[in-house]
Amino acid sequence: MAEEDNKTAVKKEERTLAVALIAVVLVCATLVIVGFFFLEKPDEIIQGQADATSVRVSGKLPGRVTEFYVQEGDMVKAGDTLVHIHSSLVEAKLQQAEAMQNAAAAQDRKIDAGTRPQIIRGAAELVAQARAAREITKKTYDRMQALFAQGVISEQKRDEAKAAYDAAVAAEQAAESQHSLAVAGAQREDKESAAALVNAAHGSVKEVESILEDQYLVAPCDGQIDQIYPHVGELVSLGAPIMSVLRIDDKWVTFNVREDLLKDFELGKEINVMIPAFDKKDIKVKIYYMRDLGSYATWRATKATGDWDSRTFEIKARPVEKQPRLRPGMTVIYEKKAD
Repeated sequence: MAEEDNKTAVKKEERTLAVALIAVVLVCATLVIVGFFFLEKPDEIIQGQADATSVRVSGKLPGRVTEFYVQEGDMVKAGDTLVHIHSSLVEAKLQQAEAMQNAAAAQDRKIDAGTRPQIIRGAAELVAQARAAREITKKTYDRMQALFAQGVISEQKRDEAKAAYDAAVAAEQAAESQHSLAVAGAQREDKESAAALVNAAHGSVKEVESILEDQYLVAPCDGQIDQIYPHVGELVSLGAPIMSVLRIDDKWVTFNVREDLLKDFELGKEINVMIPAFDKKDIKVKIYYMRDLGSYATWRATKATGDWDSRTFEIKARPVEKQPRLRPGMTVIYEKKAD
């Protein structure tokens, strides 16, 4: 009797367990169906960042940084003096060019006065000066050629030294020709040649003076000093960036967006974006730029069929209203509402 009662109890437990299991399955299935039909898809988050135009300040004077007149973070106006670069080599070249100019002018005056022993001596002095200049530039070019062969300097530096040497050779030849003309006697051609030498010397002075103009570099625009690259006392080469000026009045935000999400981004359209640094405040921006980032930014399909590759586009938008607190590098969030 007891054995039959135990069997009956076991059967009841099994039926109860089966019923409970079926009920759980039905509840789960109901939840899945409800979620599929009634639950909303989460919003798509597209993250970007703020940016601004950065203008690099550089010059054509190679030399040593002697003094900065600004620091990183300073606000500047266009034309403000930023840095002083000193070059004893270029100043020496200016003195040399001025000396050549004076010598050429003196020679021109002597020829106008007629052939005299002084004119001949002056022409000989010009030859000596030109020969000395040629020897100096030859030594400089030889040193540059050796350094270029060792990979220390660029080909451009070597070519500049070669050009200076060729110019010195040409100047020496011109001076020798002028000396020959002086010895032979002043003629109309002699006067024209002397005048040409004066003009050439004057051009050399102007060329060096134009380079020396960049010993004091000024701000190219209004903005903020973003970064200073060299330190006081360091040497800087031709065209090397000295600092960058951030145009804080020219700001924008940029996003990298897959093409299947581009329907929310149209040129000229205004959208709301959230700035976490502004206590998650929304600001309005206007899209003005859209460009394909190329094949390297393509999202590759993961399925063999039923899917396709999606290219990535760079989107830029400017704030509709001025945002003084917006700084380059700040995170910008766009929430794409689910369909």
